[in-house]
Amino acid sequence: MTDRYHHGDLRRALIDAAVEAVAEAGPSALSLRAVAKRAGVSHAAPAHHFGDKAGLLTAVAAEGFDRFADALERTWDATGDFAAVGAAYVRFAIDHKAHFEVMFRPELLHTDDPDLNRAEARSRAALHRGTGADPEAVFNVRALGAWSLAHGFAELLIAGNFPQGVADNPEAAFKAVAAATLLGE
Repeated sequence: MTDRYHHGDLRRALIDAAVEAVAEAGPSALSLRAVAKRAGVSHAAPAHHFGDKAGLLTAVAAEGFDRFADALERTWDATGDFAAVGAAYVRFAIDHKAHFEVMFRPELLHTDDPDLNRAEARSRAALHRGTGADPEAVFNVRALGAWSLAHGFAELLIAGNFPQGVADNPEAAFKAVAAATLLGE
């Protein structure tokens, strides 16, 4: 067990401990007691701050969606390239696997959480940049196709389903797939 936690940002320590635990064993294996032990705090601390496991995972997902939106916005601002944004999506899934595993699992979350909803809306707007679609639109074929392609590619990649050549340079592989399927090149 780590030393008892005495820093002023207990919430941050608990989220970090949850991210570490999810990275090691996945979200279904997460327990508030184990997160508390990992953070070096009393077993009651996570429940006090988050209410329940879903509350803690909701905080992880909200943080993930904010980081995700940041990454997509940075890429769009730097490149203006739709395929590069998709490649940034894939890179985020690789670099922030624990967040990614939680973000798109509404059955694990408090989906009415205002922080989660705000962060999801930010990421949705970032995903829609370059599609010409309204991020609030219910159905846009190009946006849904791009999201499905990037998300499916990321899921298959992190699960180890691609040949080593794809895993060695996933951004280039994704851009080639996007060019062939979405952009018609």
